[in-house]
Amino acid sequence: MTRVWKWNRPVTVREVLEDLQRERSIAYTTVMTVLDNLHQKGWVRREAEGRAYRYEAVSTRAAYAAALMNDAWAQSDNPAAALVAFFGMMSDEQRQALRDAVRIVQGPETSEAAQAGSPGENPGSARETGGR
Repeated sequence: MTRVWKWNRPVTVREVLEDLQRERSIAYTTVMTVLDNLHQKGWVRREAEGRAYRYEAVSTRAAYAAALMNDAWAQSDNPAAALVAFFGMMSDEQRQALRDAVRIVQGPETSEAAQAGSPGENPGSARETGGR
């Protein structure tokens, strides 16, 4: 998937193979099997091109990472505790990225009210009723 995401275009087994072979020895059939498995799981779509296929990612790497985090969080019997533990593992840069992401999701009005210390509605309460 790394190559498919990196190139951000439909790729052939041969292209992925040649790129991987710069780093290690790998068989054509191994790459073909992995791409076929990714297709079967719905992570890539493929289109026939002659006797071969071109594979393209169904979603972005960011969307994939978000789905993994959501799945992991859904497995917790105590989501709040899981988030606290997760935030505790974050670097300062990751916490800043999280704050930036929350500002984007909340929109400018909510962010401005939170920064001003407005006694209005809790910024997270609208999201609490709508799910995680």
